[in-house]
Amino acid sequence: MSAELRITDTNSVNDSKGRALGLEGNDFLYVIGGFVAAFACYLLLDVLLGAATLPSILLALPILVLPTAWVLLFRHNKPDGYAEDFFDQLVTGEGWSFAARNQPAHPGRSGPSTHENRRT
Repeated sequence: MSAELRITDTNSVNDSKGRALGLEGNDFLYVIGGFVAAFACYLLLDVLLGAATLPSILLALPILVLPTAWVLLFRHNKPDGYAEDFFDQLVTGEGWSFAARNQPAHPGRSGPSTHENRRT
């Protein structure tokens, strides 16, 4: 009996996190959670507390819009860590650019570094 290698076709596509409601991975959970919370807020205001319909809708609407906007603006079709990088860019303003204030004044110079000068 000869020991031959069996050659089989493989599926070499990237693994997917799955899709639901047109959103990749678990992003749909934010939208569903926002919808459920907004609907519960509307029912609480309109049915249990007897508020008018329009103010109940207007108070419940941001609960749905904010998570949906978060998913569509910062997660849908964006790379991992996009939101963190975006807000880091807003706060520090540096991003991937050259930050002169973080560089040593004379990089090849021998002697105490600026860090050692600060300690004394």
